Amino acid sequence: MPRDERPRLSRRAWITTTSGVIAAGLVKTQSDAIKLVAQEAPSDPTKVPGRLVSELGTRAPAEQPKRLVRAQALSSSSRTPLADLMGTITPADLHFERHHAGIPDIQFEDHELLIHGMVERPMVFRMPDLMRYPQVSRIRFLECSGNGGGVYNRERMPTEVTVQALDGLLSTSEWTGVAVSTLLREVGVRPGASWILAEGGDSAVMSRSVPLDKVMEDSILAYGQNGERIRPEQGYPLRLFNPGYEGNTSVKWLRRIEVTDQPTHTRDETSKYTDPLGDGTVRQFSLVMDAKSVITFPSYPYVLPDPGWWEIRGLAWSGRGRITRVEVSTDGGRSWVDAALQGPILDKSTVRFRHLFDWNGRDTVILSRATDETGYVQPTVEQLWEARGTRTSYHQNHQRAWRIARTGEVTFGLGELV
Repeated sequence: MPRDERPRLSRRAWITTTSGVIAAGLVKTQSDAIKLVAQEAPSDPTKVPGRLVSELGTRAPAEQPKRLVRAQALSSSSRTPLADLMGTITPADLHFERHHAGIPDIQFEDHELLIHGMVERPMVFRMPDLMRYPQVSRIRFLECSGNGGGVYNRERMPTEVTVQALDGLLSTSEWTGVAVSTLLREVGVRPGASWILAEGGDSAVMSRSVPLDKVMEDSILAYGQNGERIRPEQGYPLRLFNPGYEGNTSVKWLRRIEVTDQPTHTRDETSKYTDPLGDGTVRQFSLVMDAKSVITFPSYPYVLPDPGWWEIRGLAWSGRGRITRVEVSTDGGRSWVDAALQGPILDKSTVRFRHLFDWNGRDTVILSRATDETGYVQPTVEQLWEARGTRTSYHQNHQRAWRIARTGEVTFGLGELV
């Protein structure tokens, strides 16, 4: 029977049918009745009542973005699908993860934070204690210092690399908690103190040294993320959050802060998270994440079906402050034009940029470069290698390049045209 000639279920018939099947004992709930009637009703959603409310919302069946998971024994990570997201806030369940010994099972009511060392009054804070202090919220990015470090290699440059695999160790959230400065004033920092040691409650006992000036400026003891309690993989019930610093300093499952007069040189900041330089020395405590940008569209594995106008889109961020400018090149870096920035443009947060590109159907390379409010400009990969050598896999913030072939295929590569 043609669609237009099918019998339609009127509102009165719907009410009568629903009441009838329930009264007849054929189904027990209104939800069951909806399913039964829907079997006989047209597929037009305006003619069939939808499902009822639930305790927890869900994504549409066709919208199921996933993190890219990489695991080696207990050391594991998952990467945010940056190219699939909108705006700047990362859904909590898609925020990247990086663990050194798995995710511990810690109960809210059992967790304690010790603050001691060069303080007047060492104190232990339980979670209900922390909840009584003034609450602050900040929208800030978090990025692993190894983001992108495993991709660039002079000898073997892969081309089939997605944005998620390249820079997925980046996410942005609204973080909520107590300013670290509030608690340090409570315990009374002694003269001469200049660093803290932050220690986690996982079996790796992740520990990092952080300058005291930084934590007094804008660090947070975070217990909330995007309107809910932080999730176990993000440090439940408490994590240190250092805006703009490399992600591992934002120690999860935080259980201890020791105030000191020098860095502690822990296992995690000596065996890892140092930058080998080309001259044989290493750069240690390279904590700030420099300005960076990445084009999220077009990118691998997308194929441009036709020449013509396309909108280049991407993300930019800097641990030094606000992004003030993003430029885009569509000829391999020979010329640059300003991209439009999409507000809000926040301190130490990601910002969206976009630029209309009239692709002529020829081979080309597209790139982006970010500038922050300090005047720092995102370098080329050659400039980064010249300054730091090729041995480090940390702080790879150089320009990202995507090659567009005549076929429309987009692949990953370096910035020069060949």
